[in-house]
Amino acid sequence: MKVAVTGATGLVGGALCRHLIQARHQVVVLARNPEKARGQIPQVEAVAWDATSGPSPVQALEGLDAVVHLAGEPLAAGRWTSRRKEMIVESRVAGTRNLVDALSQCQNPPKVLVNASAVGYYGSSEDQVFEETSPPGQDFLAELCQQWESEAQRATESGVRVVLVRSGFILSTEGGALPRMLPPFKMCVGGPLASGKQWMSWIHIKDEVEAIRYAIEKEGIEGPLNLTAPNPVTNADFTSALARALRRPAFFRVPGFVLRLMFGEMAETLLLSGQRVVPRNLEKSGYRFSFSELSKALDDLLG
Repeated sequence: MKVAVTGATGLVGGALCRHLIQARHQVVVLARNPEKARGQIPQVEAVAWDATSGPSPVQALEGLDAVVHLAGEPLAAGRWTSRRKEMIVESRVAGTRNLVDALSQCQNPPKVLVNASAVGYYGSSEDQVFEETSPPGQDFLAELCQQWESEAQRATESGVRVVLVRSGFILSTEGGALPRMLPPFKMCVGGPLASGKQWMSWIHIKDEVEAIRYAIEKEGIEGPLNLTAPNPVTNADFTSALARALRRPAFFRVPGFVLRLMFGEMAETLLLSGQRVVPRNLEKSGYRFSFSELSKALDDLLG
């Protein structure tokens, strides 16, 4: 297959490109900085494209088998000021709109668009179990995901199969949140966030990229697809599992008010709230997880 990937210099995009190349697929990267993309992943063909302001990438998309759209401003890179929230929305909603507009102009469009989303679509709850048919939440992240997915869904009008991958907390030592969590635990001052009751719907990076490839290749998959392991855990349980994997204690609870003072709304949405999400559609389709238990995932990454 020939697959285009946006966001290839990010955690998931880079891992996905390497996974596809290893599987002998041809990868085209659409990036603001193609030289940087080629420097990180030399085997790809890199094409310049700015998702929010660049010219249409129609020529690069013509005749491809698939497009995986992962580009977007990082959610957890800083406090959610009004300006930062605007950047987050524009990078995802406007970027997806521009990509789908380009797909509509193709004479021979890609067969499938796999578009990033997040489990934040569901809002938060301490007791409800969310699957793909669950209704959306009402906070900033939930509303963002709804707009984001709505733009991607328009590609069906061009005959493109659309898969909306709602990713959970991605476990990797190469980037994301896990490396930032390790130092306090290694110094024996790690612990739960606030009550620790908030759910964490996690997924190993290996399953994340393998599930995306699976969604590309399996024609019966379309619409929302939760990319989370089958066994979500609470923050307290995650903390205990991480401490065991590192052979360290986890006694120092971080008060919620400290996180709110430091990060504001972002802390409330990403750190102090959570959702118990299960990958119903992925399991029904026949996908087999490499890591369904948190302890084994952490041992693989940190052992």
